[in-house]
Amino acid sequence: MVQTIIGGKAAPQVQWLVVDEGSEGQRLDNFLIRVLKGVPKTHVYRVIRSGEVRINKGRAAADTRLALGDEIRVPPVRVAEPRAEGAAPPRDFPVLFEDEHLLAIDKPAGVAVHGGSGVSFGVIEQLRRGRPTAKFLELVHRLDKETSGVLLLAKKRSALTHLQDQFRDRGTVKIYAALVNGVWPPSKTVIDVALLKTLDAKGERHVRTASAGNEDARRSITLVKVARTSGQHTLLEVTLKTGRTHQIRVHLAHEGHPIVGDPKYGDFAANRLMARGEHRFGRMFLHAKHLAFDHPASGERMAVDAPLPIECLELLEQLT
Repeated sequence: MVQTIIGGKAAPQVQWLVVDEGSEGQRLDNFLIRVLKGVPKTHVYRVIRSGEVRINKGRAAADTRLALGDEIRVPPVRVAEPRAEGAAPPRDFPVLFEDEHLLAIDKPAGVAVHGGSGVSFGVIEQLRRGRPTAKFLELVHRLDKETSGVLLLAKKRSALTHLQDQFRDRGTVKIYAALVNGVWPPSKTVIDVALLKTLDAKGERHVRTASAGNEDARRSITLVKVARTSGQHTLLEVTLKTGRTHQIRVHLAHEGHPIVGDPKYGDFAANRLMARGEHRFGRMFLHAKHLAFDHPASGERMAVDAPLPIECLELLEQLT
């Protein structure tokens, strides 16, 4: 595509965006306000009403809910230049696998995957700054800020769409390590409880369980296996059969065994003791340890694994 240069700057161009798991279910207007940082909200609503924004080549309303894999056409809009002090610093992350099509990294806890919602920048912005010659680099999926582990990025648009199709069609295997409060009953191996996204009075997103008959809720399935029991804590191996927002965190809390250190759905008193007491463990113990998928070019089945972070290993040793 040829860029038009106006006044020494590249003119804005049409963007084609694909909805990932992190944006699934979001309203179109909220999605665009997040993507088009620096564009006035009035202008965002204007381009939606005019039909310049398209979802899967069709017109859409501001309150349209996005589905995983939807392709969104965003018209050319001029975004305010970011201030230098707000620019993302370049950063390298541990590489688990890389070739010309994709990149798998080991994301640390406490780092958002992208900027927005009060976060100036995240993994994707830092990687792009650290790889200025990269022509294409996009997140295939998301991990919560507090979650560590395998994060997959695409280096070609063809790889992005192929991999996101796999995530949407449940062609991937995602396994997490989670340390929970209490002794998990080994007989409890499947959690099949619908989840519903809600907003609190401050506009912050929360997820709660709901009855299967709730039309706004989505069926959510989590498989659970006890890896080890350490005193009054249990290390679980958790496999996602569906990929809902905060699914593992809400499902485990719903069963009465919240994840250690979970700041939103956890046992806050227990979290404080864990962080300030003898263990000094101040993060959420949820780690994406295994991701299996088909390579977007060769079709070969691949498995990428991320070892437990040192602070998690040390805590398990202390609890033994």
